[in-house]
Amino acid sequence: MNSNTVGIILVSSCLVGLCTRYDGRSKPSSACLAQLRGRTWIPVCPEQLGGLPTPRSPADLTGGDGAGVLDHRARVITREGRDVTDAFIRGAEQCLAIARQQDITRAYLKADSPSCGSGTKPGVTAALLMRHNIRITEF
Repeated sequence: MNSNTVGIILVSSCLVGLCTRYDGRSKPSSACLAQLRGRTWIPVCPEQLGGLPTPRSPADLTGGDGAGVLDHRARVITREGRDVTDAFIRGAEQCLAIARQQDITRAYLKADSPSCGSGTKPGVTAALLMRHNIRITEF
């Protein structure tokens, strides 16, 4: 597939080497970078787009998954007990807005993230993007 058939890809910024993780580090993925080679992509960090600083306290989904957060049945809580649900929702909404503005239908997201994970317990951003038919690939 070339970039014309895939279109623009939304990608977790930590996967491409930007220092946006909660601990201020990056988590570059050689597999992700290989998939992006020759394609057009936009890096995003939902937590930063939601207004959280870097570095920041690690957070976990509590009471459900990202879909539950979007439906107000679950929360996102830091290790210190601070509720950062609203910031996670804002960040997810910002990612969706970027995807819509650019007609993005595919996202490469960081696995095991309370924002971006899309596995057994999807994160907030992953859940919102999936609701809008954006195909997620985890790295």
